[in-house]
Amino acid sequence: MSHNIAIAIDGPAGAGKSTIAKLIAKRKGYIYVDTGAMYRAMALYFIEQGIGADQQERISEAAPDVDVTITYENGEQVVWLNGRNVNSLIRTEEVGKMASSSSVNKEVRKKLVELQQALARKESVVMDGRDIGTCVLPDADVKIYLTADSHVRAVRRYEELKAKGQECDLEVIERDIIDRDYQDMHRELSPLRQAEDAVLLDSSAMTIEQVAEAIINLCDKGAK
Repeated sequence: MSHNIAIAIDGPAGAGKSTIAKLIAKRKGYIYVDTGAMYRAMALYFIEQGIGADQQERISEAAPDVDVTITYENGEQVVWLNGRNVNSLIRTEEVGKMASSSSVNKEVRKKLVELQQALARKESVVMDGRDIGTCVLPDADVKIYLTADSHVRAVRRYEELKAKGQECDLEVIERDIIDRDYQDMHRELSPLRQAEDAVLLDSSAMTIEQVAEAIINLCDKGAK
């Protein structure tokens, strides 16, 4: 029986990790594990339990009671919170803010890492984030550190927002990206860093298609 394959894609904000991860999962027929959606599902649980973003102790106590998993039905991702489909509930501003506040909690991270590792034991997965190759899936078959110049990432984000009809300022976006990089790299829990055995891919001058092809080539070679 062939073993499940795990692909870990880490990198800074705006490097295109989730776009690439989804594309590779689709091409390879693997499950794309949307770790952000898992944090959001857990945040929804806290909100429903009447726990506030500033109540870190209650968040720590409640975290072990949460079960979050992801399945695909007819090609659509379904996020399950304690056996309930919460797709329509986790994309609100309120849930996003709670996810930001609770994701720094040690117990929340510990529980979600366990759930993500459990998923990877059952299925072939593509996971993206800040600490997948270093903490969540240290034994992943393929590890990628996907990055791009901060200006390039800012331009991509700017164009994305403009396409949605939102007013935005390129300089402000770039400053936010640089600040976010600094925070991610200097945070106490699982800081963003390139795993020693990860392949560095700088997508500054690459199209999405070229990045996907490069990663699929690594998968086919069974890079480790």
